[in-house]
Amino acid sequence: MSSRDRHRAVTTSTSEREVLESFLDDLRDTILWKQEGLTREQALRSLVPSGTSLLGIVKHLAFVERYWFQDRFAGRDVALPWSEQDPDADWRVEEWESPEGVADFYRSEIAQSRAVQADAPGPDAPSARGKPVSLRWVLVHMIEETARHAGHADLLREAADGATGD
Repeated sequence: MSSRDRHRAVTTSTSEREVLESFLDDLRDTILWKQEGLTREQALRSLVPSGTSLLGIVKHLAFVERYWFQDRFAGRDVALPWSEQDPDADWRVEEWESPEGVADFYRSEIAQSRAVQADAPGPDAPSARGKPVSLRWVLVHMIEETARHAGHADLLREAADGATGD
């Protein structure tokens, strides 16, 4: 099976919302695939001084999903780990966290995000908190954020075990 077969097919629909959601789902799948099958040590391997790791990327993206869809867009009160004193807490992987557990957390946050998206009347629907942004804006931002980290994940995965592919 090629790496491309691991991805869901991106829609060719003319619906803006379906296109945005489809591209975001494809990127989410890519992130999960990039850390799939690695040991904890491989998933925590970092190549840069910041300590960025595949597992850290997956955990960070789970909290980014929570923040943009649940907190900002839907206006829900949800727990977020970062603070002024610890702005990078969402990247930190605790001793007790496993690759499978972090992946499950990400999948759970994706499911919540999809539920929020499904409840929105359309791409112009406004956010409930903070500076108003539309669902369209949140989807495009999440595509950008997830794609950027998918690029990081490509390099980290190749360094971990030599696996390449989109």
